[in-house]
Amino acid sequence: MHREGQEIHVDTGEARAGESTGVMRYVLGISLVLAIVALSIVWVIPAVS
Repeated sequence: MHREGQEIHVDTGEARAGESTGVMRYVLGISLVLAIVALSIVWVIPAVS
């Protein structure tokens, strides 16, 4: 981070303050699949009965 007059310039890493490993993409994808499977089971079991 450095200052130029009244402006403060911040690096991309400092501004994001996080990691970009892509792990969250897998967590969200797996959660979505599990939610779809759970809701399908909840819907199918009463429909079959």
